[in-house]
Amino acid sequence: MAAESTAFTLVLPVLPLDDEVVLPGMVVPLDLSDAEVRAAVEAAQAAARSAPGKPKVLLVPRIDGTYARTGVLGTVEQVGRLADGDPGALVRGRSRVRIGAGTTGPGAALWVEGARVEEDVPEPLPGQVTELVKEYKALATTWLKKRGAWQVVDRVQAIDDVSALADNSGYSPFLTTEQKVELLETADPVARLKLATQALRDHLAEQDVAETIAKDVQEGVDKQQREFLLRRQLEAVRKELRELNGERDGEESDDYRARVEAADLPEKVREAALKEVDKLERSSDQSPEGSWIRTWLDTVLEMPWNERTDDSASAHDIQGARAVLDAEHAGLDDVKERITEYLAVRKRRSARGLGVIGGRRGGAVLALVGPPGVGKTSLGESVAHAMGRKFVRVALGGVRDEAEIRGHRRTYVGALPGRIVRAIKEAGSMNPVVLLDEIDKVGSDFRGDPAAALLEVLDPAQNHTFRDHYLEVELDLSDVVFLATANVLEAIPEALADRMEIVRLDGYTEDEKVVIARDHLLPRQLERAGLDTDEVTLTEDALRKLAGEYTREAGVRTLERSIARLLRKVAAQHELGERKLPFTVRDEDLRGLIGRPHHVPESAQDPAERRTAVPGVATGLAVTGAGGDVLFVEASLADPETGAAGLTLTGQLGDVMKESAQIALSFLRSHGAELELPVADLKDRGVHIHFPAGAVPKDGPSAGITMTTALASLLSGRLVRTDVAMTGEVSLTGRVLPIGGVKQKLLAAHRAGVTTVIIPKRNEPDLDDVPAEVLDKLDVHAVTDVRQVLELALAPAASGATPEVPVAA
Repeated sequence: MAAESTAFTLVLPVLPLDDEVVLPGMVVPLDLSDAEVRAAVEAAQAAARSAPGKPKVLLVPRIDGTYARTGVLGTVEQVGRLADGDPGALVRGRSRVRIGAGTTGPGAALWVEGARVEEDVPEPLPGQVTELVKEYKALATTWLKKRGAWQVVDRVQAIDDVSALADNSGYSPFLTTEQKVELLETADPVARLKLATQALRDHLAEQDVAETIAKDVQEGVDKQQREFLLRRQLEAVRKELRELNGERDGEESDDYRARVEAADLPEKVREAALKEVDKLERSSDQSPEGSWIRTWLDTVLEMPWNERTDDSASAHDIQGARAVLDAEHAGLDDVKERITEYLAVRKRRSARGLGVIGGRRGGAVLALVGPPGVGKTSLGESVAHAMGRKFVRVALGGVRDEAEIRGHRRTYVGALPGRIVRAIKEAGSMNPVVLLDEIDKVGSDFRGDPAAALLEVLDPAQNHTFRDHYLEVELDLSDVVFLATANVLEAIPEALADRMEIVRLDGYTEDEKVVIARDHLLPRQLERAGLDTDEVTLTEDALRKLAGEYTREAGVRTLERSIARLLRKVAAQHELGERKLPFTVRDEDLRGLIGRPHHVPESAQDPAERRTAVPGVATGLAVTGAGGDVLFVEASLADPETGAAGLTLTGQLGDVMKESAQIALSFLRSHGAELELPVADLKDRGVHIHFPAGAVPKDGPSAGITMTTALASLLSGRLVRTDVAMTGEVSLTGRVLPIGGVKQKLLAAHRAGVTTVIIPKRNEPDLDDVPAEVLDKLDVHAVTDVRQVLELALAPAASGATPEVPVAA
C-alpha cells in the first residue's frame, strides 16, 4: 500500500539513544551532560550556521551497544536548562531516515549519510484502514481515561494521518524497547498501526485480568491479611499470563526451569529436576517446601555431571607419571607400581575403545595401610598430580553419622548431601582423586554406621549407580580414583576391606629417611625457619644420626620436627649474635644444639647397662599402630618360701598373649629335661613374666618364642644375646609357627641396632618385601623349632659355672 523511495541526500550527526526510542512526531528533552549527546547537538549547531533552518540530528536507538538500522531525523528546537537545572535540549522527531555509510563532518560527533523514508498513504483511506484507525483511537481513549489523561484524549482523536497516529504510540510507557524499535523500523504506516493496535489491545487485556483478579480476591480481606492478598494476586497474575499469552514473567521458578533446560544434565537427572521445578511453581512462597526445592536445585545444577578432567596426556605418559611420583616421594615402591599399573591399563583400554564397559568406567579403589608419618596423605596429592586430575581430601576420622556419607533426607532442616557428593562438587569433575583419610577411625553409634555406607561407594561393581539420600538421583563414581588411608588394617570392617585393594606402607629404612630428609624435609623447614639453603647445611652423617638416634619411628614426622627444632636453634643463636652464618651442622654438633640422643642401640650401651645383661630377659619384635617396634620380655622366679606357685603375667596383656605364655611354660615343663633345664623349679616356684611399658595394651601370638627364650634363659642362667631379636608363635610341641608383619618387624630391628633376627621358616617368603639394604645389615635365621631358637639366642654358659636363677622379691 505504501511506497518507499530512498536517496542518500542527508548528512547528519548521530545522537545515540541508549535503550530509548524516539518516533517521528515525538518531542523529547535530552540531557546535554552526556558527552555523545552534547557532541551531536554542537555538531548540528555548527552545521546549521552555514545552512538555513534549525540544527538537525539523527536520533538512533542503541540497544546493548548495537545501533538500529533506522533512525529519526530530529530538529533541535531549543537549548537551555532542564527542570533539575542540568543543561538540556528539546528535540522534535520529524521523519524516518535509513542509515547509510559513515562520513565526515564538523565537531566530535559521528556523521553518517542517510536517506529519508518517504511514506505513501492513498486518499481516501480504504475501509479496512479506516476501521483500524477507529479501533486504535477507541483503545487509546479507553487506556487514557483509565490513567486520567483526559487532556490527551482530544489530541489523539484529532489525528487523522495513519503514520502520525501509529507513531503517537511511542509515548506509551508499557511498550518495551524492542517493540518501539520494531515500530521505528516498520516503514509501512498501516503495518505500523497494526503493531501499535495489537500492543495496546494486549496491554488492556492484561489490565482487565489484573482488575478482575484484584476484585475477586479483595472481598473480605482486612488489614492483617494484606500481605497474603498481595501474594495471591501475584500468583493469580502469573497463572493468567501463562494461560493467555504463553509468556513467562521471569520469576524465580521460571529462572530455575530455564537453568535446568540449559544445563548439560543426564536425562534422568533432568527429568527429576523438571519435576521439582513443577513443584516449585505450584508451591506457595510461604511454604517451607519452596526453600527445600530451591536448595536442592542449586545443588543439582552445581554438580559437574558431565565434566571430566582430560587426563589423556598425563595418563598416556606412563614414564612421566612415574617420574612425578618418584620426585615427590622417596621409597613406597609398592604403591607407585600399583598406580603405574593402573595408568598403563587405562591407556590400553582407552586405545581399544574400552573406556566404558557395562556402564562402568575404569576407576580404582586402593587402601594405603601403614604407620603414621610414612606419607599416605601426601601420596594422594602426588597421585592426582601424576594423573593430571583434581584432588579432594575427605577426612573421616571421628565420623559417626551415616548421613555424613550418604547425605540427609531433604525433609530435615539444614539437610546437606554427603561428603562424597560434596567432594565431587568441590572438585568440579566426575573423575577426581578422592582421598578418604583415616578410614580406620570411622565409628558407629545410634546414628548409623558410616563404614556400612561406604560399602557401595568403594565397590567398583556398584558405585556407578550410587544414590545419595539428599540428591536421590544416580551418581556415577566409577571413574573416581579412591585412595583410603589407615594405620591399622584390623580396625577396618572386613566387608569394607574386601572391596579395596590393600597396599601396605610399612615404613622407611634409615637410608630412605636420609634421602627424604635431604630432598624434602630440610628444604621445607629451611623456608619455614626463614633461612636460605646456603646459610645452613646438614651433613649426611648428621641426618643419619638424627634418623637413627634422635628418632625411632616408621615415618618421618618426628624426624621433621627434629630438623625444625635444630634450624630454629641455629636461627635463634644467629639473631642473638652467638653464631655466624653460613653454618654446617655435623653429627658432633647435634648434642650441643638439641640435646642428647633419645634412642641409643642396645649394642652401643655399656654391657652392664643393657636390658639383656641378666638372665631371663629376651628381645622380641612387635607391630603397633605406629609401625614395628622392639619389645622386651622379662621373666623371674619367686622365692619358694614366700612366693606361691603358678604363673603371673603383667604388662596389660591380651588373651592371646596370655595363652602364649601358658604354652611356653607348658613346653618347658614337658621338655625341660631334654633341654637340660632345672624344670623342678617351675613346679614349686611361681613364675612371673612381665612386658615393660605396662600402660600400652599388648596382644597377639608372635611373642611365643620370645617368652620361651626368656624362661629358658632364666632357668639356665645363660644370657640372651644382645644383638638377637625374635618373633614367632610357639606350639606345645615346640614348633615355630608363622606370624604377620615381618617387614615392619625387621625394619624395627634395623632401627634398634639389632643385627640378628630369628623368624619362622614359613615366613621366609616374606623377606622378598624387605628392602635389600636392610637385609644386607641383618643376619636373618628362619627356624622351625624352639630348640633352634635357644641355640641361636642364648649365649654359651661359662665353663664350670652354676646357673644362678634370679628370684623375684
